[in-house]
Amino acid sequence: MSAGGFSAKRLVRVRDLLERLVGSGFVPGVLVALARHGEVRVEATGTLAFQGAGAGIPMAGDTIVRMGSMTKPIVAACAMTLVEECTLRLDDPVDDLLPELAEMRVLADPGGSLQDTVAAKRPVTLRDLLTFTLGTGTVIAKPSTVPIAEALDSIGRPDLDGWVRGLGALPLVHQPGERWMYDTAADATGALIARATGKPLGQALRERICDPLGMRDTGFSVDSARLGRLATAYARDDGPTGEAVVEDPPDGRFSGPVAFEGGGGGLVSTADDYLAFASALLAGGTHHGQRFLSRSSVTLMATDHLSPAQKVVSGFEPGYFDNFGWGFGMSVVTRRTHLGPSVGSYGWPGFYGTAWYNDPAEDMATVVVMQRAHMGNQKLPLWSDFWTTIYQAIDD
Repeated sequence: MSAGGFSAKRLVRVRDLLERLVGSGFVPGVLVALARHGEVRVEATGTLAFQGAGAGIPMAGDTIVRMGSMTKPIVAACAMTLVEECTLRLDDPVDDLLPELAEMRVLADPGGSLQDTVAAKRPVTLRDLLTFTLGTGTVIAKPSTVPIAEALDSIGRPDLDGWVRGLGALPLVHQPGERWMYDTAADATGALIARATGKPLGQALRERICDPLGMRDTGFSVDSARLGRLATAYARDDGPTGEAVVEDPPDGRFSGPVAFEGGGGGLVSTADDYLAFASALLAGGTHHGQRFLSRSSVTLMATDHLSPAQKVVSGFEPGYFDNFGWGFGMSVVTRRTHLGPSVGSYGWPGFYGTAWYNDPAEDMATVVVMQRAHMGNQKLPLWSDFWTTIYQAIDD
């Protein structure tokens, strides 16, 4: 048996999977970090890029990657630090700090005219933001078929204040608290944090989450001294070969300060940094004996807050919430159907093929990082292989 209660022999299967992904040209590098029973195990192979300087740098725990939607749980944790100080309250309206979202109108028909609206039945609260039941969010539709989808896309990302103004000028798609809708609520949470603290979101996250947890490489951009550790992000070529093509190079959009610090998906980080955050939650809100979040806050974050009725009408397709629910800024496993996270596990993936889940039943935190667009979807067969190889290696 290896450290952390894993079978050394069975961990070879994890390594084999990583090497197949790199050997096939799917990604230049990939890493799995496991923390269990106080022991950390890292399996990594490949490099930061297929070509250029990054091709000579091995993938490692301090490789900087775009975390995408794994930003959301960090922003939710930051919001809970403000709840603990009584600066914010979960069930208070956000109107005072986000007046743009006060006295909202709601579409009479979610697919209909933006002018056909009714009054919101109640104000939007912080709880609505954290549980993604704000009343608006990602609307998947063919171009020019659903007016609100076009309008939401047109807001853009000028800066947080400009974005909130644009959001507030549009009607909600559904009544506050009625159903789960993805993404937008996390950006609104970030705006609320910035206004509640009187500081840019990045600074608030650094002071309240990153510095206490020693997350030195986590932020909304990468300075010049660290650009050599930023992995290249790839996408799938639409041509017949389906080869990986550069989607964002190291000197791309994360190489300097950004105007829009997005709570929904803007952070870069490392496996080492994110594992510190994950491990602190797994330890009930403590890091190296110092508390950064109360145990009660961690429990609230990791509790499924969606009702059965909300799950039936929410999600990206029928049955979306059959096996999981939603806590604060992250999913919560409610039914185990494959080798993978136990019931009660919580976490979330990111757009570029990153993923994190804490499994309290196994006392385990898992962070997976690679950099290929559209690869975070946990329903892809790739992720079944990841979780199967990880969980079959547990041996205690």
